[in-house]
Amino acid sequence: MSFAFALWLLLQGLSLAGVLNYWRHLPVDRQEEAPEGVVVLLSVRDDWDGGAELIVRLRAQTARFRLMIATSGACDAAEALATREGKWVQLVRAGVADDEGQKVHKLRAALRALRAEDRYLVFVDADIKPPARLVGRMLFPLVRGKADIVTGYRLLLPEANWQAALVGAVEMQLATLPRAASATMPWGGAMALTREVAERLDLDAALAGRLSDDMAIGLSGWRAKLRLRPVRDLLVATPLEGRGAFGFGVRQYRHIMTNSVGMWLIACVVVGAQALGWTWALGWGGWRAVALGYAAAVGRALVRRRIITGVVDPGQVRAARRSLWWDVLAPFAVCWAHWGMQLAAAASRRISWGGYDYWVKGGKVVRMVKVR
Repeated sequence: MSFAFALWLLLQGLSLAGVLNYWRHLPVDRQEEAPEGVVVLLSVRDDWDGGAELIVRLRAQTARFRLMIATSGACDAAEALATREGKWVQLVRAGVADDEGQKVHKLRAALRALRAEDRYLVFVDADIKPPARLVGRMLFPLVRGKADIVTGYRLLLPEANWQAALVGAVEMQLATLPRAASATMPWGGAMALTREVAERLDLDAALAGRLSDDMAIGLSGWRAKLRLRPVRDLLVATPLEGRGAFGFGVRQYRHIMTNSVGMWLIACVVVGAQALGWTWALGWGGWRAVALGYAAAVGRALVRRRIITGVVDPGQVRAARRSLWWDVLAPFAVCWAHWGMQLAAAASRRISWGGYDYWVKGGKVVRMVKVR
């Protein structure tokens, strides 16, 4: 056995073992908590349509909470919802930022509007399709004192489009990575922490001037040596359109690169090893190397199929599984696309997001321009 083939065997074995590890550690007893004093923070854009499905899903949560919607002050749908829902919805009008991400600006305004009785803070994104257990599951480790910051992760639901499915396959590699507190960053689409932790981190100051809310909170948590806990069964369904799908992937890595070059570099090395491995297998490795790569890819897809079936609502399974076909039919393309997104992220410090162009250095916004 040549050294190159042995290394390829190791890479494929580790990738399959990682997905198996995730599946084996999916919680069976998915315990929840429903304490008093829970507030859910939701930042929305001015063109938000009211999120009818999201509101229905939030209403169906097993844990009770107050919904705090943060706007710039020009969102008619949010105003109408607050009027209709009464006490359940609290509206915060943040105005327009000039030196930080607009989402961060709204969340900081929401933090300043917290009430004395608010003890648990849950952050969600406007584009998610959360299961009914979302809030209760994230609260469980907090209430039981098992974690300081709790997070789920996105599971993309790509539309029937090859680009969206390819990016979904790339994201699936990240979603099903083994999770450990020492290697976890929170995802702002489904994240929770206690009021005590928010005050310990001085969250308003930690977010000031930043573009990425979850990176800022995660890095602050790491520096404070807090316990960051992933909830593995909370892979939260998030739709992905084909148009702009590749740009979405690049933007995620640009957030990482502009906040932590070291973290971005480690990710590039890991994915680059697989991408270059596939280049060797297809070009010089022969049929045994290609067969090994495909066998591992099929194995990963089968395990991921089991994971998807176990964590999302039945109606979301079909869309989530679209990503698996890329890893079965062209796993090399997934690795190349993934590495391409990482490398493209280093080409600029400009991040286009939410109707603004931001230039970021060291995680902080140095310039922003409204584009539409």
